[in-house]
Amino acid sequence: MQHDTKPQKSTLALFAREERLLPVSLFAAAAFYAYGDTFAACLSHPVGLALVFAALFAIILGSVLSVVRHADELADRLGEPFGTLILTLTITTIEVVAISAVMFHGDNNSTLVRDTLFAVIMIILNGMVGLSLLLGAWRRPEQRHNLQGANAYLGLIVPLATLSLVLPEFQPAAYGPAISSLHQTVLVFMSIVLYGTFLLLQTGRHRVYFTQRNSREDHGPQHAPSAYPLLVHVMLLFAYMAPVVYLVDHLAKPIDYLVETIRAPAALGGVIMAVLVATPEAISAVRAAIADRLQRAVNIFLGSVLSTIGLTVPVMLAISHLTGHTITLGLGRSEMVMLILTLAVSMITFASGRTNLMQGSVHLTLFITYLLLILEG
Repeated sequence: MQHDTKPQKSTLALFAREERLLPVSLFAAAAFYAYGDTFAACLSHPVGLALVFAALFAIILGSVLSVVRHADELADRLGEPFGTLILTLTITTIEVVAISAVMFHGDNNSTLVRDTLFAVIMIILNGMVGLSLLLGAWRRPEQRHNLQGANAYLGLIVPLATLSLVLPEFQPAAYGPAISSLHQTVLVFMSIVLYGTFLLLQTGRHRVYFTQRNSREDHGPQHAPSAYPLLVHVMLLFAYMAPVVYLVDHLAKPIDYLVETIRAPAALGGVIMAVLVATPEAISAVRAAIADRLQRAVNIFLGSVLSTIGLTVPVMLAISHLTGHTITLGLGRSEMVMLILTLAVSMITFASGRTNLMQGSVHLTLFITYLLLILEG
């Protein structure tokens, strides 16, 4: 009997160690449910504001990282592109919940969707891509990816980003800061149809576009396989998602306090939301690039941007229509220049199917420029 129980105890101990954040996240959700008003009263004091914000951000980020960890395991078992699709859809769900929570808590958050979308694009296409290409090329002259897959992503990212963030700024002045109803209808319809068509392409007859033949990605997972059944990972993914959805509503209060009471830069709320949802995918993409699995990294960061624009925008426009909250999507002049420049450089970077050190350096330079623009604002 002892011979049978030791492996079981070892498995339980490993499970408890790997999932130690889950009870912390559930306890935090219970604490804010019981004492949410008490914690909210602490926001008027700098120390209380810092502690509440830091605790919530750390717990939510840790839980999202756990979601990504289980999504990565599903990716290894299901293969590309289904695994990456699960990851991007999960993160997009968290993003929509986070943006909605912050938007509904403040009076001056009409630009939050725009700021978050722009921040996600800058963080992923400049910061994440730059770091991934730079570290990936540090130990090898070049890395390869499937050119057809990158073109499929960018072929949708460029028009959807332009229609969502650039065109609204050139509407007739009579519509004010909000886009017209016709523009909203066209944007929602285009986003849903194009993203749905892309999913059919990605998971159907053109699935090969999103894999790289004769690469390390075709030789199984790059880490020790999990001992848990597939269903366990699915259940744990949703178990971590539940407290995140609840806690992010409380994170909206310190963010709203920072922007509206302390008068922090208006884009700060969007940057915080973007960091929250982009960090886990950034870690996965950087690890993949370092392990010479560039195709996996490309699927992550381009898929993340596409799902953010193609899914978040129509969902948030629908929420705006149902709740009566105004959404401003058009970027300012400097942000518009950065967006167009980023999209153009990204098209050049992925145009050959090969990447190198110089391309990573260019993207990181653009990311630093974006950070400087935030500080000036």
